[in-house]
Amino acid sequence: MTTNNSIIKTDVVVLGAGLTGLTTAYYLHKNNKSFIVLEKQNHVGGVIQSHQDKGFTHENGPNTGVIGNTTVVELFEELSGKCNLQIGGKNVSKRYILKHGQWKHLPMGPVDAVTTPLFTLKDKFRILGEPFRKPGTDPHETLTGFVKRRMGQSYLNYAIDPFIIGVYAGDPNYLVPKYALPKLYNLEQKYGSLIGGSVKKGFAEKKTEAEKKVSRKTFSFEGGLSSLINALYESAEKENFVTGAKDVVVAKNEEYLVSYTDKNGDKINIQAANVISTVGAYALSGLFPFIDKTAISKIDNLLYGKVIEVSLGFNHWDGVTLDGFGGLIPSIEKRDILGVLYMSALFPGRAPEGGALLSVFMGGVRHQELVDKTDEEIKKIIERELKDLMQLQKFNPDLIYINRHQKAIPQYGAESGERFSTIEMLEKQYPGLQIGGNLRGGIGMADRIKQGKELAERIL
Repeated sequence: MTTNNSIIKTDVVVLGAGLTGLTTAYYLHKNNKSFIVLEKQNHVGGVIQSHQDKGFTHENGPNTGVIGNTTVVELFEELSGKCNLQIGGKNVSKRYILKHGQWKHLPMGPVDAVTTPLFTLKDKFRILGEPFRKPGTDPHETLTGFVKRRMGQSYLNYAIDPFIIGVYAGDPNYLVPKYALPKLYNLEQKYGSLIGGSVKKGFAEKKTEAEKKVSRKTFSFEGGLSSLINALYESAEKENFVTGAKDVVVAKNEEYLVSYTDKNGDKINIQAANVISTVGAYALSGLFPFIDKTAISKIDNLLYGKVIEVSLGFNHWDGVTLDGFGGLIPSIEKRDILGVLYMSALFPGRAPEGGALLSVFMGGVRHQELVDKTDEEIKKIIERELKDLMQLQKFNPDLIYINRHQKAIPQYGAESGERFSTIEMLEKQYPGLQIGGNLRGGIGMADRIKQGKELAERIL
């Protein structure tokens, strides 16, 4: 980067140093591009923050990711030695669903699928006819309509609804498969069936060597997910990042003029040919005042789920056996928590020997009001629910850490198509501008990593 008449010049300004922005920075640096990353918080990584406390390693945001695409495989191989990958143990595949107050594990094979009490006999027979049903014709069909049409009500209640709670903290009545679960939607549209399509796709697709490494396994890192964040931060060189950047505004002339106030209260100006935004939809209006307000309104109307995440550590665990990924609670069960992850059962070193680390989730789209409860009210809810569901005689955690996420997870509903097309229109209207982040392209860690590389490549 260069400085001229108090204006810093660089090739690219990246707005936001969450996982997407960090990955973008990593690939820009790898390809010798000049760039500056501006982050309003005093740390990088966004909500991905790991903590070591009282012998426990717990997370502030996401707890795990999935090795879901070739970019993740490539990135982790390149960062090997800078952070140590952990793959979830044997318990990962076992997942529990609450039904009538009792934990039942999701089917793990054909025999389980026949004998499971989660689904009705009618729907078990109904699933046999799934390959012969016609594909849907409404691109904005909700997930509720999609699942009931193809699989039946009990599959919606005790498979898809808790799955959506676990991924989106969302509502199947709002989410649209075309945008929220595009692989599922495309499977039906291309092959006419979910079951038949999965089989046909497996035979039809020839995987490259890189694609064969996409294991879909659950991952974290030694020391927590912050280890990945720190590796990206160091690899992209810390001097390219500005944290604590306030009042960021982008102006458009021949290039882009990005101004911000630094930690000392000084106003700094940066000139760049390219600006990449990786921030939330709600921040775009203030960042880009030159963009038409009508266009911005089609992007920043994005609904976000509010989530409370509670880390609970026990030096000695005397509840139910923690032999799975965790338990999810369907909305039909009408409980005050969304689910529990058994973190100490997934990765070593998360709790003292003989102890346990749990992550408990509350709120979501259907219970946004819970995020406003006090810490004491939240603790009382957690105590009541866990004594019952986890068979605890006493609720005396050695660690309790409460996080409130006011804008935790974006919900991909029927309006998503207009949001995506508006972003594409703006990027054509303003060459050098890219709008990324979890407002498009998926919400998972693998999605964020993939998009980060794509944002960098479009400049390269």
